[in-house]
Amino acid sequence: MRVRITEDSVEVLLAPWEKVVGLLANIVVSRADVSDVQVVREPLREAMSAGIKAGLRLPWLYYVCRTIRLDQAFVVRRGLPALSFAVRNHGALRRVLVSTPDAEELARRLGSS
Repeated sequence: MRVRITEDSVEVLLAPWEKVVGLLANIVVSRADVSDVQVVREPLREAMSAGIKAGLRLPWLYYVCRTIRLDQAFVVRRGLPALSFAVRNHGALRRVLVSTPDAEELARRLGSS
């Protein structure tokens, strides 16, 4: 998994196995539809408290999943901070939380747009 920010979009690109076990596709959102950008220091805690999920869930280790309502997507792992952002105009999806060692830098880039 990797996070890529272009002039026009924010992309969460999943490995093929993450797509299968997480029941997710790549997430590509227009930058104009991204808001409320934050860095989350303990993303696993947030993922675990979000309610019932569909996909891969290894508590306190790794999550690649969505909530049953499909309004939140999680690609988080222990030991890494996460980039969190709200989403508009992307179906049911309202929030994405994705672990990346570059969370601070990505949040800065998104916050300055």
